[in-house]
Amino acid sequence: MRMLHPVGVVGVLSLLLLGSGQGLAQEELKIGAVGSLSGGGTDWGVATQRGVDLAVAEVKAQGGLHLGAKAYMPRVIMYDDQYTGQGGTTAAQRLVNVDGVSFIIGPIGSPAVLGVLNVTRPRNVVVLSDGFSPKILVPESTHNFRVSLTTLEFAPAIVRWLREHQPEVKRVAVISPNDAVGQQVVPILVNAYKANNFTVAFDEKYERGMNDFTPILTRILAGGVDVLELDSNAPGEAGLLLRQARQLGFKGTIIQTGGPAVEEAMKVAGPLAEDFLSYEIFDPADPRGAAFIKAYREKHEGPINAYAPIMYNATQILFEAMRRAGSVEVEPVRTSLEHLTGYDTIFGPVRWGGKSEYGIDHQLLTDFLLVRLKNGKVEMVSHLSP
Repeated sequence: MRMLHPVGVVGVLSLLLLGSGQGLAQEELKIGAVGSLSGGGTDWGVATQRGVDLAVAEVKAQGGLHLGAKAYMPRVIMYDDQYTGQGGTTAAQRLVNVDGVSFIIGPIGSPAVLGVLNVTRPRNVVVLSDGFSPKILVPESTHNFRVSLTTLEFAPAIVRWLREHQPEVKRVAVISPNDAVGQQVVPILVNAYKANNFTVAFDEKYERGMNDFTPILTRILAGGVDVLELDSNAPGEAGLLLRQARQLGFKGTIIQTGGPAVEEAMKVAGPLAEDFLSYEIFDPADPRGAAFIKAYREKHEGPINAYAPIMYNATQILFEAMRRAGSVEVEPVRTSLEHLTGYDTIFGPVRWGGKSEYGIDHQLLTDFLLVRLKNGKVEMVSHLSP
């Protein structure tokens, strides 16, 4: 496991030598980041920013990234994608064409990721992103790597758990945004429900930014359903759906199979969030994450959104690939990333997969959790594997 390393005697000496112009030659290393710092995915964007910053701070505390006779000091350049496809495209254009970056962390959310890839794929920029759309990883995805699980990896296990532990429920309503997520990802989720003998009674779409879900929810509840599936909706919208469904009197199961943001949803829904089930990837009780939690708490208050450790992890993986390549050039680093299997992280050893599903082994595989909100706290329900 890569732990956060305090600056010891060697680290202090390195910093003194660098500051006095002696020792390793120092160069700046630009790291691009893209995240939703406004719009429905703001919690995810802030988490991305904090995760990347913590990984960069660790390297700075060690006097930079030491490669041969040089020490590279990372500098993060981050832009807001506004949780839209056009926002992702604009952010990537600035990073690549204006700032000259060759490595980008993020974004989160399929529309923004696809917008970024429109720019980065032709330029062979290395991207470590989220995004559930199957179009994000294709055989031509030589330079982009997905650092979180998608519906294809986690939905079957979660839906199977629901069938085994709530055998009485039968009818499901899936509520998702009318964009790349709803159009490309929901069919995977629907198939998982059908494969486990659920009836998908509703597959409802809404426009991003909607605040009043009452008309949609009223129609769904009138049709008689046992489960409301919130798919991978952004935290703010998932919280509103959760709250408004309970206000309308829905007593059944509400689950979000994707888009980990359970505590953010709780902030919106309050006590009405009781018994909300959600996909989650980071277990704060796992000792492997203790160093990350300590470093995070030294700088930030409030709940730790799962994407903070995810993007911290992605940034660490990128730095380790550079160390093993002994280079910050794109092609050696890309090749090093592909062969990083076994490198220990806060989520366990790096394991790439996806060849049979996407045509390329650029999908990071990690175990994950199903959690429930109980008495205002997040309760671990089950550890699951992709």
